[in-house]
Amino acid sequence: MALDLAGLFLIAVFGLVVGSFFNVCIYRIPRKESLAWPSSHCPTCSHPLSTLDLIPVFSFIFLRGRCRYCKAHISWRYPVVELLTAVLWILAWLKFGLSLEFLSAAVFLSLGIIITFIDLDQQIIPDVISLPGVIIGLLLALLSGRPPITDALIGAFGGAALLFLVAFLSHGGMGGGDAKLLAMIGAFLGWQGAAAALMIGSFAGAIIGLLLIALKVIKRRDPVPFGPFLIFGAGIYLFFSEFIIDFYAMLVSGWL
Repeated sequence: MALDLAGLFLIAVFGLVVGSFFNVCIYRIPRKESLAWPSSHCPTCSHPLSTLDLIPVFSFIFLRGRCRYCKAHISWRYPVVELLTAVLWILAWLKFGLSLEFLSAAVFLSLGIIITFIDLDQQIIPDVISLPGVIIGLLLALLSGRPPITDALIGAFGGAALLFLVAFLSHGGMGGGDAKLLAMIGAFLGWQGAAAALMIGSFAGAIIGLLLIALKVIKRRDPVPFGPFLIFGAGIYLFFSEFIIDFYAMLVSGWL
């Protein structure tokens, strides 16, 4: 029991620290800036941040959401990303334990967090994340056998081909970045996970889009990034795949 709690604590702390680095990725990758240089600094006044300013979550609380030097507001995204990383890693640890499946889940969730917030901010899904993600997903599938490498290959190439076709037929209504993201999802979760991500993501995206239009947050023709919804659907499948597969089998058997 003590070892289990110690493991969870270490995963949580490491998740917070790595989540802090993910914030750097989310800010710098779309701007094509180096992740290593310059050191972390305030995006408003460019003053370098001290070690105390970089403590995940707690520095945001202690500084009351403002830069220590110029008093500019700090985005809530920073603690949200840090906490989200820690929480998702803990959930993956509880589900998979110390295994290659946990490593695969942690890597996938990490890439998903970075992609989600970049897409929300910039409405792009950088190839520098999704394409290496496809390769990493296939390698982990080959090493762990979960999903089987054949399922991962079908998911990666089939998912990409499907969304590229949709992007072509919709004349830009869906971007090529979404297709590459679905390929990454298929590589990590197999064709079953890619299919579930597409169905769940499409349903969730439609509901949220209609809600935002009804609340007049966006207009009918305003673009809504689809990447976060694909990641959401993939996350649901990652943690509840057995239930989803059983539910689908029950529906199919009922129709037949």
